[in-house]
Amino acid sequence: MKLGLHISDFTWPGGPSRLGHNLTTVAQAADHAGFDRLSVMDHFFQIQVVGPPDHEMLEAYTTLGYLAAQTSRIKLLTMVTGVVYREPGLLAKAMTTLDVLSGGRTILGVGAAWNEEEARGLGFPFPPIGERFERLEEALQIMLQMWSDDESPYTGRHYRLQRTLNSPQSLQRPHPPILIGGSGEKKTLRLVAKYADACNLFPTPDLAHKLDVLREHCHREGRDYDDIEKTVLYNYDVGENGERAGKVIENLRELAALGFAEAHGSLRNVSRITPIEVIGREVIPAIADL
Repeated sequence: MKLGLHISDFTWPGGPSRLGHNLTTVAQAADHAGFDRLSVMDHFFQIQVVGPPDHEMLEAYTTLGYLAAQTSRIKLLTMVTGVVYREPGLLAKAMTTLDVLSGGRTILGVGAAWNEEEARGLGFPFPPIGERFERLEEALQIMLQMWSDDESPYTGRHYRLQRTLNSPQSLQRPHPPILIGGSGEKKTLRLVAKYADACNLFPTPDLAHKLDVLREHCHREGRDYDDIEKTVLYNYDVGENGERAGKVIENLRELAALGFAEAHGSLRNVSRITPIEVIGREVIPAIADL
């Protein structure tokens, strides 16, 4: 089993003037500890479950570009990009640029978007949920076309591109892995089965059922269920000095038994670095063979 570290809170000691230094320290510690991947949120206002909207929030792809230069091994992604925040052609170029400059260390995390407050606040379109899912499917089609040798026009209901040129191409071929976030049974998991290399599910009590639904969608799409990486949100709390590491290991073993290959989440007191070191020393070796 692999672990991913999600950075959702940038309101750290030292404020904005120390944020670049502190973020580098966290990312490099995660890289050294053995985390498989590192993500940031694609939000512009802080979300309610983390803090008030006026807390510090960095733009995702600028941040990932910075982190690509500060790390050497760890994979980089958003958890997850809101499809209405960027035109698909721009998103494909941003992802490809990040893949090239990071040496092929990117994963496309994408979803239908949900935060109407920040969208309205900054003037992004925020259509009804049905249209957002239509746009998500078209965006996936556009990005896959841009990561191919096909430069022909794309004409959809919501997006029209005259030439899908993408040069340079991504280092990862045929394309960077695509992860779709969310647990919706009718739309999200269908899109996972049709287009994605990975899913990311919320840690609800019905996880086994969600995986069964994904399996059914894969059958209908003619897709091998085992080809899709199953990842799950899991927020780590190893305690102040590692006293809860055993409980974390127990929880991760339970998730692995359900079929999850990667757990991904925020780490309490991450800016102290000690919790990252505890996970690298005690947790990652204990779950490596799951």
